[in-house]
Amino acid sequence: MADKKVNIELSNDEAIVLFEFLGRFNEKDNSSRFEDQSEQKILWDIECILEKELSEPFRADYQDIVKKAREAVRDEKE
Repeated sequence: MADKKVNIELSNDEAIVLFEFLGRFNEKDNSSRFEDQSEQKILWDIECILEKELSEPFRADYQDIVKKAREAVRDEKE
């Protein structure tokens, strides 16, 4: 079972929003929120995977990109 992979598809906007969230979340001590350190490790790993895939975090206008991505992903208010 260890060789089985699960793929998750994200739009670029979703990936940017998730990367930004994980960056903030992983900077803080959230160890009390986890039942096991493996849960924390997975979030670190996902952040690293996204960092390798995204070029936007290295752009000067990254904060504008994040803002636009959040707007694109957010549920519309009724």
